Amino acid sequence: MRLFCERHRCEMASAGDSGGEARRDLVCVTGGSGFIGSWLVRLLLDRGYTVHATVKNLDDEGETKHLLALGGADTRLRLFQMDLLDPASVRPAVEGARGVFHLASPFILQAEDPENELLEPAVKGTLNILRAAKDCGAGRVVLMSSQAAMLPNPDWPADKVIDEDCWADVEFLKKLQLWYSVSKTLAEKAAWDFAAEEGLQMAVLNPGMVLGPMLTPSVNASLQLLLQLLAGEKLDLADIYIGCVDVRDVAHSLMVLYENPSAQGRHLCLESIERLVDFTNNIADLYPEHRVQRIREDKQGWVVRAKDPSKKLIGLGVRFTPFDKTIRDTVGCLRSKGLI
Repeated sequence: MRLFCERHRCEMASAGDSGGEARRDLVCVTGGSGFIGSWLVRLLLDRGYTVHATVKNLDDEGETKHLLALGGADTRLRLFQMDLLDPASVRPAVEGARGVFHLASPFILQAEDPENELLEPAVKGTLNILRAAKDCGAGRVVLMSSQAAMLPNPDWPADKVIDEDCWADVEFLKKLQLWYSVSKTLAEKAAWDFAAEEGLQMAVLNPGMVLGPMLTPSVNASLQLLLQLLAGEKLDLADIYIGCVDVRDVAHSLMVLYENPSAQGRHLCLESIERLVDFTNNIADLYPEHRVQRIREDKQGWVVRAKDPSKKLIGLGVRFTPFDKTIRDTVGCLRSKGLI
């Protein structure tokens, strides 16, 4: 069995399938080359799935090489070049898939052109994926949203722990110019409207700040924030931070939502709900040799701290990696790659 790439897709030539326990659903993962997507593809391959994973550019080894090196990739992974805004490029990756994991969405914290860089790809791209999933007969979609679609919400009760019923206030986000949060909120709302109108079975994951070791050759936005903190910079996240989660737990949670049709609605995905002061000062304690600037003034009185807030996922069997281990594994990985 061999893997060969064309400009718009990777096809797999085979003399036959092996059958048995290794044969499971064919699933599609959009954004398969990203920080979270790569871990999800690895997990799915490890569990015997056949995977269609989308990338932006098949000619970019930074997107493809680490995926093609995964165990099982030579026989059960196909890569597709996809443009979220081009429905014609979306359908080939989704065709034949029994399930779709939609992760592809721009993650830009400082956008110069929010409409074109964030909003249109997030909203229209999501609808293009869902339309393809519906038209191609996919039985279930798992959508990657974010806790950014949950807050800030000025009307949320001051003494109540944030949960899946909390939605970010879009007009308030626009005033704060939190365009990434706007994109995630509008995309998730559009997805729920589509699923309701079309009868599409869907579950949504809402993770916090995602950290952990990387399979990708380059650093994503969330890992870059950790690098900035270790280098002595202050993080301007007081309006949106409520906790972090290990990338391996996020990948596992996505798979759990797919494998459990009873899982419905939104699913907060956090190891704990905490404040930025907790995150920053805990890292300062873990790494006193770095120039982490401790936070002296807590500006997040609106965040009600909570341990084990992701009760829906815990009920489905997800067990979250402790904060210290996630941070140590992340920093160890970054050091091994010469980034620290």
